[in-house]
Amino acid sequence: MFLTIAFLITAISARATEGMWIPSLISMFYSDMKTNGLKLKAEDIYATNKSSLKDAIVQFDGGCTAEIVSAEGLLLTNHHCGYDAIQKLSSLEKDYLKNGFWAKNRSEELQCPGLYVTFVKEIREVTKEVLAGVKPEMTAAERNALIKKNIAEIEKKSAVTGNIKAKIKPFNNNNQYFMLVTEDFNDIRLVGTPPNAIGKFGGDTDNWVWPRHTGDFSVFRIYANKENKSSEYSAENKAFKPDHFLPISVKPRKEGDFTMVYGFPGRTDQHYCSEKIRFYQDIERPARIAMRTATMDQMKPAMNDNDLVRIKYSAKQASIANAWKKWIGQIGGLKALNAVAKKQQWETEYATKTNSDPQWKARYGNVINDMNTLTKSASKYEFGRAMFTEYFYYGPEFINFCFGFNGLLNNYEKLEKEQKLSKEIDNLKESADAFFKDYDAGLDFKIMKVTTPLYIKYCDPKMLPAGFSENWEKNGENIFKNSLMLNPEKLKNTLSNLTPEAIELLKKDPALVYANELYNGYASSYAQGASEFASEENRLLQLYVEGILTMFPKKKNWADANSTLRIAYGKIEGSAPHDGMSYKHFTTIDGIMQKYDPANPDFELTQRFIDLYNKKDYGTYTQDGKLWVCFTASNHTTGGNSGSPVIDAKGNLLGINFDRSWESTMSDFVFDPSRCRNIVVDARYVLWVIEKYGEAGHLLKEMKLVR
Repeated sequence: MFLTIAFLITAISARATEGMWIPSLISMFYSDMKTNGLKLKAEDIYATNKSSLKDAIVQFDGGCTAEIVSAEGLLLTNHHCGYDAIQKLSSLEKDYLKNGFWAKNRSEELQCPGLYVTFVKEIREVTKEVLAGVKPEMTAAERNALIKKNIAEIEKKSAVTGNIKAKIKPFNNNNQYFMLVTEDFNDIRLVGTPPNAIGKFGGDTDNWVWPRHTGDFSVFRIYANKENKSSEYSAENKAFKPDHFLPISVKPRKEGDFTMVYGFPGRTDQHYCSEKIRFYQDIERPARIAMRTATMDQMKPAMNDNDLVRIKYSAKQASIANAWKKWIGQIGGLKALNAVAKKQQWETEYATKTNSDPQWKARYGNVINDMNTLTKSASKYEFGRAMFTEYFYYGPEFINFCFGFNGLLNNYEKLEKEQKLSKEIDNLKESADAFFKDYDAGLDFKIMKVTTPLYIKYCDPKMLPAGFSENWEKNGENIFKNSLMLNPEKLKNTLSNLTPEAIELLKKDPALVYANELYNGYASSYAQGASEFASEENRLLQLYVEGILTMFPKKKNWADANSTLRIAYGKIEGSAPHDGMSYKHFTTIDGIMQKYDPANPDFELTQRFIDLYNKKDYGTYTQDGKLWVCFTASNHTTGGNSGSPVIDAKGNLLGINFDRSWESTMSDFVFDPSRCRNIVVDARYVLWVIEKYGEAGHLLKEMKLVR
């Protein structure tokens, strides 16, 4: 019983806020966008035979979104999306994080090694081809094997060359499949960034919280070869000429105006069962929050006390803090919405529907009970994996760094025989240089001392190496005192003069031994259980969603986010998520000065900003005498939508999406149109910062401003 496209044509409600829609299926939701105020034609938004809005949207560095705003390949994205590249270019002498950076001409634009953007050239449904030969009576293993075989054959037939790729991805929990034809561009250069005092104003205090006053943007440019094709970095490359770029609206905005977010949302999980929501709310998220709180409690004072540590850890701390704060809000939102009970109500409706048809009951009648039972009995494996991930990858940094040497140490003779040894050594040297550039051993030791007791507390003892609980402190002192692998010069010399004896010495290094014992403890006790749990959960979710699409064809069904190009639409809108409290839909520069606190690093300002504010020189960017900084809208967004353009009814850029309100973070699981709001930095504030603060008005000359 497999699905045709007819099952996916859904009735869209008059007020469309929930959903992240596949652009190539725009005919399904276009009429509702028109009802909500859209003025564009469908082919203006998505087309493959002519330029459209999609050609101005790129995935930024694999995890964010950016938009082209000039005929010269100029990109806008979030400050926090460009933060890693900005941090890598920063030093004590050139502190772009603290002071900002503005290229005055093309020759000053800075190369960002490793940074890339991805265009989507086409999205094509291939469900029928992928599911060819699949039968309902197949086991999960048989089904998956045939689908994998079909996908490989289809991708091979569709093989393209160079940086243009064809990749098939599953949608609707493996009930639908689309092929995405994409093109990467690898010469991306930093054009401008505001200082942290603008781009991160509010810091961790304001993160995920409305009202917001953060100028969360940065400016990059795509470069291409003389044929305007993708190319690696070259001094001969020229600014990329796009098929489409977004004009920027400086017109007044008002509550109720149509908005569209076009970007690459990362992941949502709207179909999790009630017990899975309870597991996240009461068990998994609180433990992860505790682990990250311990880490950040060491990072923040160290960064505040030392500029070099601040530069080294700015991007890492921001990444850790972002999920930490989100999870806190997520728990609050799930509880406030009574999400577990709401899920149970829907599960009752689903079960009732299965009983209305013997075939439905036979196929879908047990799936909800099976999902909830699985979570109760086996979610301990997912919890173990989550704790291992927090400690191994987000706790003490030396663990994952040292673990990365196993490929060399365990395959030395094979690499030498295959004449790949020198390349592997060079790669590790490069990795070590990057690691030590942004590493502080003293801080890492402090992080180890606060996170290890929590790891022991949360883990099943089976996951821990023998004697770990009793000996970790002594082992830690030995590691940070005697490890060769944490001594940059000794490690570099050892890699440059690698011998069989040196290999054996590295294998016995206390830091690597510690990392390997941790990994082996998890792998031998919990890894298989976690894998089996995920596999069975995915099988049940596929069947469950198949049931939704089969039994509820008129339900507003949309495919969960999976880092592919999507459209969300809504309107500029405030909210009232708490009793007795109503949020306006915008903030102004006056609020920045009200929050200004030179004693709090989250609310510092530069003297230049204060002087500009006092002059009240806001150029042509005001509305009713006020300079808007941010606004909220009712678009459904998630991680990956950072940097997405927020577009008006006529296809002009209104602002750059950068966050959700704290009351919205549960929308990855359960969406509430009365509470969920995305947060946007107003394009007029961006332009003001570029022109007045950055004195980079030349950039505005290549943009198209709509007045």
